[in-house]
Amino acid sequence: MKASTFMYGLLAGSVTAAVTVLFSTPQSGREIRSSVKSASTDMKLKLNDVKGKISELKDSVTHMTKEAKELVPDAVQDVKGSIEQWQRSTEKNKQRLEKEISAIQQSLAKLEQSIAAQQK
Repeated sequence: MKASTFMYGLLAGSVTAAVTVLFSTPQSGREIRSSVKSASTDMKLKLNDVKGKISELKDSVTHMTKEAKELVPDAVQDVKGSIEQWQRSTEKNKQRLEKEISAIQQSLAKLEQSIAAQQK
């Protein structure tokens, strides 16, 4: 949501509320003017507070985006490096296991041949 859309909505709601109060109040003109002036001052303070908070939020998002752009590539490189190191460290075990599996398969084939030869 854009900040300007939010501000327009907030302003429209405030004006609607003020008009509703003016038409439904049993106060005198002087009391109403005083109330409107007080409400106007309060609304200005609240709007300024909202503007400040939106500005802080925008700055925070900008800072986090900048920080993410700096940190994420480094983290990705670190992970890639760790994976490559793990692959290198497991390569010897992989080759050894492949040789053992091959030897087991050959032994099974020889065993099957000898069993078949005995059954004839």
